[in-house]
Amino acid sequence: MRDKIKLQSTESAYFYTTDKNKKNMAGKFEIKKYDPIVRKHVLFKEAKIK
Repeated sequence: MRDKIKLQSTESAYFYTTDKNKKNMAGKFEIKKYDPIVRKHVLFKEAKIK
């Protein structure tokens, strides 16, 4: 039930990997996290792991 996803930064090429429960979170996942490349908190959006 849990799928691996990539959280891609909207301001740089940095990304986090995590997993999500599709039953509880049906839509696309968006969260503000720290981006060390630009050194501030930015929006990260869900993307598929290739």
